[in-house]
Amino acid sequence: MLKVNSKKIEQGDTFIAIKAASRDGHDYIEDAIDHGAACIIAEHGEYSVKTMIVPDTRTYLSNYLKELYADKLSKLKIVGITGTNGKTTSCYLIYQLLNRLGVKAAYMGTIGFYLPESNRPLANTTPDLYDLYDMLVEAANDECEVIAMEVSSQALDMRRLEGIKFDMVSFTNLTREHLDYHKTMQEYEAAKLELFKNVKKSGYAIINMDDKYGKDFVLDANKNILLGQGKADYKISDIVLTNNHSTFKVSHDDEVREVVLPIPGTYNIYNYMNAYILCDKLGLDMDDVISETLNLTAPTGRYQIVKNDKISVIIDYAHTPDAVENIVKSVKEYAEGRVVTLVGCGGDRDKTKRPLMGKIATDNSDYVFFTSDNPRTEDPNEILNDIIQGLEKDNYEVIEDRKEAIKKAVNSLQDKDILLVLGKGHEDYQIIGKDKFHLSDYEEVAKHVK
Repeated sequence: MLKVNSKKIEQGDTFIAIKAASRDGHDYIEDAIDHGAACIIAEHGEYSVKTMIVPDTRTYLSNYLKELYADKLSKLKIVGITGTNGKTTSCYLIYQLLNRLGVKAAYMGTIGFYLPESNRPLANTTPDLYDLYDMLVEAANDECEVIAMEVSSQALDMRRLEGIKFDMVSFTNLTREHLDYHKTMQEYEAAKLELFKNVKKSGYAIINMDDKYGKDFVLDANKNILLGQGKADYKISDIVLTNNHSTFKVSHDDEVREVVLPIPGTYNIYNYMNAYILCDKLGLDMDDVISETLNLTAPTGRYQIVKNDKISVIIDYAHTPDAVENIVKSVKEYAEGRVVTLVGCGGDRDKTKRPLMGKIATDNSDYVFFTSDNPRTEDPNEILNDIIQGLEKDNYEVIEDRKEAIKKAVNSLQDKDILLVLGKGHEDYQIIGKDKFHLSDYEEVAKHVK
């Protein structure tokens, strides 16, 4: 059997040395031989067992897996969603809506790998090629017709999806993120664009044209579907937001339909539209789609509400400048009291976004609590100093301990105020140094909202 993990080698297996971001499989060849590997596939070197030298082991593995599983995966439609924000919600809504409509669907991304009747966590948003194929096959064996995948820029850059062809892809938006990895917005965008070069001839590419980068994703080779509030194939209009839902109209092919989405926020309308368009292209009854939309819920840690009869707390994964701005502005549209925001920035990540996060939070919120969010190996106080550097407004305070910050923020709320606890969402941990400690925003909020 062909394997990529030297620790899983059994007597007689073949080990293929794959280069990844943090390791090079060639460094583990001797370990694989010690575990019983009878054959090595590598890009260079001489070894004590049968050896095959190929120009690119990742390409070889892709071709091998594609040929091995071609028949099994022939009926599975693969949907890939990329963008800075909205990938998780878009994919999860596709997964939910299709299953509610009787189309068996799977989901793969930030919050895990979901089949219709089970789920489990994942180490990476987009798994590497070998694991990815395992999950595609698992979905096919479960008789899923569609799998919706989050596709990260790092995965595209690292060629984790080498050789995968998509039935539908979507671009949500592009804002400042991951520049510690990609260095420039141009490099970041170029990585995202790779997904749009791997669409089947029979497939579709959905592009959010209300994002300033959207036009760059309209490739001549694809069947492009334009989405937006301006000129578009699927036009959004007449948006009305409340504290528990959004109402809007969708115009397509001279038909206008009204949709009630039980997940607030204008940005969530765009996320939902990926599911709506996919259902339309699958030929599903759109009246049924509209009806089942009323039963949708956001994924854990996305616009998760904890409230009593006086105050509301919204827990959300928003951790980029654009995402923070979107959710604060959306809540401000319907809030009857103050909008208070609690937010931080991760350590060992792009430092240039920190002052942007500070300014956006203070400019758009009535009051802000800045706190720690996975400081990792950086000094938490230095991160917080970066966030508040140059702020013109003084409507904020800094509390390094996240538990204490949540406690004080909740206790500061007055009648009809809304608190946004941002950055961690579904994560139930805090990374300090190299260690991971249990910390759930939801659990901490629930202690104080009674």
